[in-house]
Amino acid sequence: MTTATEPVSVDIGRATGTASGGGMPGALAAEWTKLWTVRSTWWGLAGAALLMALLCAVMAQVTVANNTDERVAEHPGVVSVSDIATGSMDMVQFVVLALAILMITGEYATGSIHATLQWVPSRGRMLSAKAAVAAGVVFPSGVLLGLVGTAVAYPILGKWGRLDAGDVIHDALMTGIYLAVLSVLILGVGAMLRSTAATLTVAFLFFMVLPIMLANSRSELLMDIADGLPSSAGRYLLNGDAPYPAAVAVAILAAWTAAALWGGVSVLRHRDA
Repeated sequence: MTTATEPVSVDIGRATGTASGGGMPGALAAEWTKLWTVRSTWWGLAGAALLMALLCAVMAQVTVANNTDERVAEHPGVVSVSDIATGSMDMVQFVVLALAILMITGEYATGSIHATLQWVPSRGRMLSAKAAVAAGVVFPSGVLLGLVGTAVAYPILGKWGRLDAGDVIHDALMTGIYLAVLSVLILGVGAMLRSTAATLTVAFLFFMVLPIMLANSRSELLMDIADGLPSSAGRYLLNGDAPYPAAVAVAILAAWTAAALWGGVSVLRHRDA
């Protein structure tokens, strides 16, 4: 018989249906299970694939039209098929980022963050587990999205498309890396803001609006700042036309991601759930 002064041992892993044990392995198992047991994950990945296919089909048709329309002053000529897929990332990335955002903000919306922090009291470990799972899911998903976009664009481009196996593999891998890093970055922002709407708004402004505004300014300083933003570094990494080497683009992405995770952990440690 258990008395009031005797501790009661509870196996959180068994209670939640995840692998037993604590530490990082238990946190990873819990986050993996939670991610795949919500419909938003499946709908989000399916939506990203559908949007990628639609955008690549449209962009390929526009390329063909621009090459065959005599009214167009400058014809794009033959283009790399995989470039069509990487060019679609400006819009597709927001569907993928929504999945990472919901991993943290969805728990605040439902109140399940209280249970999560009870099971994994270490804020750093909890956010690290979410980041690892997000990157582990988004990377192969990004690679697959790149391949889907290339497969859709190739038959539409016809003679105006150049298909090179090396380019396809390189661009697909870079797409996966870029989306994985960006997902971890936005996860840190979501931990700070704790709101799906607010985090999506910041993502859209920071990854889309701000780079365009700065890049189109007449100030060299502002244009240099634009080149240092994560979305600009990612675009240079995908397109290969950066004003700096690919290693610098990766370093810029890593620095922004580390800062976002540090901010997320700091907020989690200083504010109650």
